[in-house]
Amino acid sequence: MTTLIDRYVFTVLRRVPEQQRSDIERELRTSIDDAVDARVGGGESPETAVELTLLELGDPDRLADGYADRPRYLIGPAVYPAWRRLLTMLLSVVLPAVVTLAVALRALGGATFGEVVGTGISTLLSVGAHMTFWSTLTFALLERAGVTRAGLPRKPWTVDDLPRYEPGFLTPAQLWSAITWPVLMIAALILQQFAFTEEPVLDPANWAFWWPYLIVILILEGLYAVWLFRRGAWSHAVTLVNAVLAVLFTGPIVWLAATGRFFNPAWTATLDWTGSDPLTWLTGIVIVTFVAGSVYDVAETAVRAERARRGLATAVPGTGREYSSPLS
Repeated sequence: MTTLIDRYVFTVLRRVPEQQRSDIERELRTSIDDAVDARVGGGESPETAVELTLLELGDPDRLADGYADRPRYLIGPAVYPAWRRLLTMLLSVVLPAVVTLAVALRALGGATFGEVVGTGISTLLSVGAHMTFWSTLTFALLERAGVTRAGLPRKPWTVDDLPRYEPGFLTPAQLWSAITWPVLMIAALILQQFAFTEEPVLDPANWAFWWPYLIVILILEGLYAVWLFRRGAWSHAVTLVNAVLAVLFTGPIVWLAATGRFFNPAWTATLDWTGSDPLTWLTGIVIVTFVAGSVYDVAETAVRAERARRGLATAVPGTGREYSSPLS
């Protein structure tokens, strides 16, 4: 397992230029070790000495900006870290999900390839610009209204805020992404019945069982992500649960598509793909997409669980480094 010092150093390194990392890591570790030794010599326990030393150094993101000599004057240094974290989450998690949903709906609506690509690009630019503008404006107004002088409603930084770097450990951003995807799928499944097109895209007859069934499985997928996050580690049990959920979700979809019961016949009748049968193409796309996605997800989870079990090295994001945890 990574030590607190490792986690702190890795968090600093991932935000500094690559050519500076070796010197900064050496300097930072030396500084921390000297401070810890001094506290231990003063009678404190090693664990307490490490924690108090890191608390004295403060938020590693702020320290990294100081090492990199980056001015933070876009909206002011007091709110810059919180603004950056929010914007990073919006652009890396929410924006891709919105673009994917917009492209999928456009494609299912019978648009040409060029129209689908245009929708993806325009959604990416417009939604990304809105996210950046409104989040920046909000923080700028808060600062100018004097909120920062009174203190933003946030808890002080502590060592508990440090990311974990154990192999396969689910981060908060990954948890958010894992929960967002089932929510978007449920929303799309429900909204396609009433919006987007004149006729529902999916067969309304399946509301008698299969669509509610898939909604339940998607809810279980979200709960699985929360369980994995709280569990804090990958294992063969995690692999088994993930595989079962994948089969329960993908199996009915493939069966419905293969038997012609996935898409609404009234909707496919409105499609006009010159020289080809749209239902054949759509059925093939659905089967290949869901089977390939499930196989990849199951395989990735199995590999992560095995690497974690064997204590193999895992990459530390943004540092160019790998960390090997001891065998459990």
